[in-house]
Amino acid sequence: MKKKALVVDDDVKNLMLEKDLLEVAGFEVFEAENAAGGIAITRKEKPDIIIMDVRLPDMRGSAAAKILRQDKETSDIPIIFVTASVMAGEREEINDITNSGFIGKPINTRTFAKEISQFVK
Repeated sequence: MKKKALVVDDDVKNLMLEKDLLEVAGFEVFEAENAAGGIAITRKEKPDIIIMDVRLPDMRGSAAAKILRQDKETSDIPIIFVTASVMAGEREEINDITNSGFIGKPINTRTFAKEISQFVK
């Protein structure tokens, strides 16, 4: 059975690139362009991993992650934050979230799917 991944990014080019790389690596990929959509899809599909931008139009990715961590059914799903902004405050924001990781943008297209796969149980 294919592993399920959810990509949440408001930049359509980044969203499609990450989706394509994961599909080539054998994932079934769901997508959302904002945090609310990502939360809804997570609750419905229970992906094996979530790849989320930190800066989303409706709320910060870290805020969405905290909402998912409070729900028993979604609390254990690994969340990988993919962002170009790596200011100290944002790193702390991400570090406080259990079972999460970080990949900087621009992503390395050769290693992205492998990096993501390391977080999947």
